Amino acid sequence: MAGRLNNSGRFNMIRIGVVVASLVLMVGCSQKDHRMGLDEFLQIQDEMSQNTQTDDAMLSTAHVNSKLGRYTVGPGDVLEMSISRPGMTEDEASLPTLVRVDRSGSIDLPLVGDVNVGGKELEEVEDAITDAYLKDMFKNPDDVSVFVNLKQAAPTNVLVHGAVTKPGLTKLRRTERNLLYAIHAAGGLSDISAAQVTLSRLRCPDEEVTLNIATREGLAQALSLDPLEDGDIITVETAKVNAIFVGGLVRAPQTQIYPPGATINTLQAIAAAGGLRTDVSPKAATLIRRMPDGEDVHVKLDLNRLAMGEDPNLMLAAGDILWVPETFETRVQDWINKNIFIRAGLNASVSYNVQGIEFLSRHGSQSGGGNSGNLQDSFDPFGFLNRNAGINLIQTQTGG
Repeated sequence: MAGRLNNSGRFNMIRIGVVVASLVLMVGCSQKDHRMGLDEFLQIQDEMSQNTQTDDAMLSTAHVNSKLGRYTVGPGDVLEMSISRPGMTEDEASLPTLVRVDRSGSIDLPLVGDVNVGGKELEEVEDAITDAYLKDMFKNPDDVSVFVNLKQAAPTNVLVHGAVTKPGLTKLRRTERNLLYAIHAAGGLSDISAAQVTLSRLRCPDEEVTLNIATREGLAQALSLDPLEDGDIITVETAKVNAIFVGGLVRAPQTQIYPPGATINTLQAIAAAGGLRTDVSPKAATLIRRMPDGEDVHVKLDLNRLAMGEDPNLMLAAGDILWVPETFETRVQDWINKNIFIRAGLNASVSYNVQGIEFLSRHGSQSGGGNSGNLQDSFDPFGFLNRNAGINLIQTQTGG
């Protein structure tokens, strides 16, 4: 009889504990949720994307061609020139003449003197030479044929190192003296590159520039820089390890490490953390992201809508924190899990199983009284114990 009274008293104490815990948790749940909604976060992302785009004029076809277009002749270049005219023998016509472009952009030609070729493409140089000879030597355009080839471009030596395929001293032609040509001449970006490039000027060490050539803004800035000079140093940074922190109500909270450049979305990160805990019912997660201005934003994610494909499955960025926080409901569930089965005198090794549910359901036999109420109704108001019991029973039967 005493055992029955003690057993009944124990369950009464548990019932009181559930009520007290519920009141405490409800007070805690009344605090305001400061997380922003997913729609608001997506709007911020769109605005940031629009703000980082450069005016189209900065990357117009004319501007790009002026920086990356066909080669134009300049000081220090050596040109190979061939001229043929009526009366010349085949041997005479085939002999090329080498001329060097002087500092003023001119070349000195036999019989006609200086011809300005600076800033001209090779075809334009041929036209300029043809015009000069027609003016002083020939009257008929058909009497002269000019062919010009770039024999040697005046080199500019820069040092390219870091995450490129062929780091080292790189030679650039006069019109290739910009970051893009330099990186291309060094074999291009390697697989571990972050596309973050720093230019250090040998003659102006205070003019160090860092930019991301993977963005429109970075490309426009790279094309707008002054030409590189001998001794300039270009450093291509290595991509940082892609670390994502996943914690809270997941089975395996941990830091997830991925190769540089790898992409992972929210559901993939949760799956890599072993999935959500099954002894409680988390319904929301928090994405914490460090923004470019250094501020952290907290975004509320609806896990049910995410799993059903009703909300976007956000791509995570390196350094993101994905947290599945406790809520009022999960705290109550966790409290019942820890106290109903263990502190009610059950074997501590039996946590969520069918035997525990059956034990709670036998209210009359456990309390010794005439009350026929079901203990599960009293201690399982959320109805999740049966669900977890069924899941664990299946796992036990299948050896999971």
